[in-house]
Amino acid sequence: MGNQVCMGAMCQCSFGMAPSSLVVTPENKTLTSNMPAATIMDNVPMKNIMPFGMCTSMSNPTVASATAAAMGVLTPMPCVPVIPAPWAPGCPTVLIANKPALNDSSKLTCAWGGVISINMPGQMKHQVP
Repeated sequence: MGNQVCMGAMCQCSFGMAPSSLVVTPENKTLTSNMPAATIMDNVPMKNIMPFGMCTSMSNPTVASATAAAMGVLTPMPCVPVIPAPWAPGCPTVLIANKPALNDSSKLTCAWGGVISINMPGQMKHQVP
């Protein structure tokens, strides 16, 4: 069983250079350890998913163009997450506002190829299957 994820969880992108904090808005009206509980739909860039410092993915057009301008030397550029799909797999047996709860083993994929994982779920008291 994994820990339930809530506001303040620490996330990391495989192409990001810094961790970022997950922002969960209280619109679901469900708390875990007195913090808003996350669902798989808490995947909106700049609302829920904040930038991870600098991006090093060559699939990112800004990184590719900066690297080309630097004669092929990898040149990281500011991260702007592009998230096309919800967190997966989530926890389909625990629903929050009719959406699966988010556990700390779920992953999120950025359009630039990065895999976003949860390093610290924000709370350690409540577990979900």
